Amino acid sequence: MLIDVHAHQFPDRYAELMARHGRQLLAMLSGATLDERIRQMDEAQVDMQVLSPSNLMPYLEDETDAREAARVLNDGYAELTHRLPQRFKAYVSLPLPHVEASLREMERGLDQLGMAGITFGCSILNRSVTDKEFEPLYQEMNRRRAVLFFHPMVNGICAPLITDFGLEGAAGTAIEDTVVVLHMIVRQIPHRYPDIKMIVPHLGGLIPMLLNRMDNQIAAMHRDLPEKPSMTARRFWYDTVGHGSHAALRCACEAFGSEHLVTGSDYPVLLAYENYARTFSYIRETGLDHVAVEQILHRSARMLFAV
Repeated sequence: MLIDVHAHQFPDRYAELMARHGRQLLAMLSGATLDERIRQMDEAQVDMQVLSPSNLMPYLEDETDAREAARVLNDGYAELTHRLPQRFKAYVSLPLPHVEASLREMERGLDQLGMAGITFGCSILNRSVTDKEFEPLYQEMNRRRAVLFFHPMVNGICAPLITDFGLEGAAGTAIEDTVVVLHMIVRQIPHRYPDIKMIVPHLGGLIPMLLNRMDNQIAAMHRDLPEKPSMTARRFWYDTVGHGSHAALRCACEAFGSEHLVTGSDYPVLLAYENYARTFSYIRETGLDHVAVEQILHRSARMLFAV
């Protein structure tokens, strides 16, 4: 069974609602029709996609607006996943930064709509996901032993050295992935909430190359950490979206182990550069041994989602 843990889809009503709030859907995310998507999945031998809204999260300062946006989005996902339950699941999107409303929507999404997990942006309206006010969300996810999928907000981590050069996509997203892991380590979220199964996209950004450096320098700056930062980093799962880079996948596999790599596509973003099947077939071409390849392609995500 091949599960794509990182695929995007946007119910029409949600895209229209967010446009009214000045949040336009990027053209590259419009994707194919449902029939075309399923045909691409069949050609790639992908059994199931787990859907999320990329960086078009229902994050709005006004709580009423955010609640409406999250409800419209999650209802749209529920309609599709209930109609085609063997092909699609979805993550619950929350009306952040509003914590009580988010707790209610998490309960509705998981218990009533039957969603597969929760999704967070790598930041929330340009604030860290590890801010203390969000602790109740981690407490509830930990109680539920939930899957939590992160996704970059494509904001260049609010750094002009990224945004002024138009590098939000090329480099900024990987830096967002990196920063969310670093923040989680420093704030000890995975250690304090060990039953949350956290997925970081794009092979973890720079994290595979920083394990030794983190053990040296983060540990020196934060002496109260309960374990080496590299050990905490290995508590996450990381998806295989790597734009076909054999070296990046080998590095991540050596850093984290094949059992912590799960298949993802960033659908439909990479369709601008490669066909959908190629997003997964490259895994077989990296020089990893057969056991590791089979673990990544067919076992890790299935075990994570218990399907």
